[in-house]
Order: sequence, then structure tokens, then C-alpha cells
Amino acid sequence: MLYFYNMSRAERDESVFKALADARRRKMLDLLRDHPRSTKDLCDRFPELDRCTVMQHLRVLEESGLVIVRREGRVRWNHLNAVPIKRIFDRWIGKYAAHAVTVLDQIGRAVAE
Repeated sequence: MLYFYNMSRAERDESVFKALADARRRKMLDLLRDHPRSTKDLCDRFPELDRCTVMQHLRVLEESGLVIVRREGRVRWNHLNAVPIKRIFDRWIGKYAAHAVTVLDQIGRAVAE
């Protein structure tokens, strides 16, 4: 996880986009949205993948900062960290959404007049 915090902003964004590029990793994040899950549980939810492949996907998510791992004995708990997604939203989507709201407001006023 320290690796993530030593990256530049561009490198962090790149690692988040890379992590989100794979549909299976997005599905893993969807599963973690409601509550943390053990690695075993995630492996069980992807029967088409072997444990090693699931672990590789989790490693990409962890290195991007999207997953935080906590160990309890032999159990590895995976927690969603939504902060990198929020940063992407703020940088790439938030500005466009704000502009769209302004345009819709202008259209609404024009129609009302």
C-alpha cells in the first residue's frame, strides 16, 4: 500500500484506470461495495478462475489503492477503498457534470421565458 502513496498523481490515476479496465476486477469491487469479503469468498464467487488468478487481480486492485487488505490470522479480508474512485470522479467527471447542470439550467430558463 505504501507503493500507492509514493506514486505521482498521474501514476495513481493510471493504476486506477488499469485496475478498472478489467470486468472481473470491477465485479470484485462491486462485491466489496456492501461489505468486506475474505479472499476465499471472492475465489468462490469466481469459479472460472483459479485462486492464483483471483489473487493477481486482487493485487492489482490493492496496488491501485482500490482495495485495502486486513489480515486476521489466516483470513485475508478485502475492503473497498472508494477514495481513488472519488478522486477520478472529481477530476474527470465532476467538472463535466457541473457543466452539464449549468447547460440544463440555461435550457430550462430559456424554455421558461
